[in-house]
Parts: sequence; structure tokens; C-alpha cells
Amino acid sequence: MAATRTIVIAGAGIGGLTAALALAAKGFRVVVLEKAERLEEAGAGLQLSPNASRILIGLGLEGRLAARAIAPDAISIMSARSGSEIARMPLGEAAGLCAGAPWWVLHRADLQAALLAEVDDNPAIELRLGCQFEDVVTGAGGVTVIQRGGANREQEPAVALIGADGVWSAVRHRLFPHIQPQFSGLIAWRGTFEASQLPRELTSTRVQLWMGADGHLVVYPISGGRQINMVAIVPGTWNRPGWSADGDPLEIGSAFASRQWQAPARMMIGAVASWRKWALFTVSHSGNWSSGPVTLLGDAAHAMLPFAAQGAAMAIEDAAVLANCLAGSGDNAAIPAALKRYAALRRARVARVQRTARLNGKIYHLSGAAAFARDVAIRTLGSERMLARQSWIYDWRA
Repeated sequence: MAATRTIVIAGAGIGGLTAALALAAKGFRVVVLEKAERLEEAGAGLQLSPNASRILIGLGLEGRLAARAIAPDAISIMSARSGSEIARMPLGEAAGLCAGAPWWVLHRADLQAALLAEVDDNPAIELRLGCQFEDVVTGAGGVTVIQRGGANREQEPAVALIGADGVWSAVRHRLFPHIQPQFSGLIAWRGTFEASQLPRELTSTRVQLWMGADGHLVVYPISGGRQINMVAIVPGTWNRPGWSADGDPLEIGSAFASRQWQAPARMMIGAVASWRKWALFTVSHSGNWSSGPVTLLGDAAHAMLPFAAQGAAMAIEDAAVLANCLAGSGDNAAIPAALKRYAALRRARVARVQRTARLNGKIYHLSGAAAFARDVAIRTLGSERMLARQSWIYDWRA
């Protein structure tokens, strides 16, 4: 196929693979560059709210994902101090019908495997593993992407380059070297355990959000309900880049050992035998994400705190909007304007989600009288209105 219809994507994460499928559906040839020799699980559990799941379903992934995902019955907001449920926001089948798409929880590796299988089945997409983006040269007809695989250095002509290469994006560094990820002062610890280890009331088909002083837990089932995924958020100074460093069980156990955390929360923390941790960085990029025929997508453009469960969803939304904008570009000369339009369409929504996630983190970690007032306010507001306050996120459509 002619290079004039080729788009190169740097990064084969969730955003990059989704973008590849969305662009291929619009008639483009897509080359995906991934520096890893093989795709491995990074992170554990993942929540896909309806704004993201409906896009994946529209790309033909429903069959692959429905067999691996769980549709939780509810989100339970829990008090660490009392061990009681403050509110329960209903999800399940009824909520999915209302939103027009399901709310799913699943293992991140299962989503990546489903996307990869769909990519492998698409003749318009070429995935190059062990191939790293190195540089890009802009010309009159588009771009020339310089890539390196081992000792080989090659060039790929294309109409556009999409940087979907994560928070430490090499493409972003090439475009906007002044923009650097900022450490949030928070560390996420993740682990899993077998559901059979704990009483059923602690491992039911729901998402649990435990709020406590200077920390919170998010707990939900994955892998067909056989395993429970847990993420613990605590403040700290350790800020090594990366997604998966070894975590000491004694360190995270001590962070939740106080009387402020009731026995059920401590029991779940203790059930995890092996912890991994990552420092939470954000990218605040209020300017244009694009420069000519090059643009950014997902964490490369707007890495956010995970406290609205929207990091992956925003990358998936980016992919859908990007494909729609590029599909409307009649010739190569229109590509830069299409990418600028994509960035303009995404900027305000993503910024609002980023702000919501930051605010959620502050609310989750309140203590003393402020935490008591928060709990009273949540009970007064009620489950239905609590969920409705987030409808602007979940009801979005590309």
C-alpha cells in the first residue's frame, strides 16, 4: 500500500493499539512501533467505564472482551475508620443498559491481549516489536520516522506520526522538550490475591473504594472472579520512573496498620503476597498537543492521577476522536489541520477529567472532622445522585 496512506504510531499500549484499529477502520495503513521485544502485562486490574467500552465494542472487540471482563454490580464507598459502607452506587446490567454500554473490570493483560489479537487479524496494521522510535523529520508530504531495531536504523515515510508512548514519551520529548512529567507525591501499590482466601463479603462482584486518612484502597474482582485486584495509594517520596518495581509487603502493611483502618481492609492488604509499586506522575499540557503532522495521544499528552479510573478511557477516547478527524482530511496537506482539530476537541474534556481526579484524591484522603463531613455529605446526596454526578464522563460519545 502506498506510503501516502501510512500512519506511524509510537507505542503499543492500550491507546496505541486502539488508535491503530480505529485508523485502520478509516482506511489507513498503520505501522505500530514498540520498543519492547514482546508485550507484557504492565499494571494489574483496569476499569472500563461505558465511555470507553462502547468505543471498543464499536471496533469489534465485544466478543473478545465480554469473555474476559466482569460487569460489577455496584461501586461501594467504604469508610476505613468505621469499616462500614457509606454508599453503594448501582452498576450491573441495568446501569449498562441505561448508559448504552457496559461497565467492565478486567485484567489489563486481558485487554491488551484482546487488542493485540484484533490487530494481528487486521491486514492493514503492522506491529513491529523491538523497534524503537528515534526521531522524526517533517517534510512537504508528511513525515519520515526514524526507527531503530537492534543495530538496524530504518526510515518509514508516512502522512503522520502519533506519539502514544506513555508518560515518558520520546515523541513528546522530541516535540515539546520543555514539558516534563511531574511527580505527584503519591505512590500506587498493586497486587492480587485469590478470591478464595477471604470471606465472600470481601470479594463480591463490586468495586470497593476504601477512603482513609492519607490513603485509599480500590478493590475489585478480575480473571473471571477468581482473583481480586487491589490498588493502595499512599503518599511517599520514592519517585523512580516506571510501572512496576518490587514492593515490600511489610512497608505497605505498616502504612495501613493503624486503628484508622478496620480489620477488613487490613485483611485484604495482608492477603497480597507480592506487591508491585509505581510512582504517580502527571503531564499537564494545556497547549497544543500537535506540531504539524505529529501529535500525542493518551499518557504522552495528558498523564493523570488514576482517581477517576479514566486514564485508559481517555486514551481510548483520544483514539476514536483522532481517527474521526483524520478520516475527514481529504489529502496530505490537510493532515496538520486535522491533528490540530483533534487536540482542540480533546483538550477541555481531558483537563476536566484531570481536575476531577486530583480533587477525588484530596477528598478520599481527608481525615478527622473533614472526613466525617464528607461521609455525611455522601450519605445525604445518595447513591443515584452520586452516580449521576459522573454522567458527563460516562455518557460521552465520539
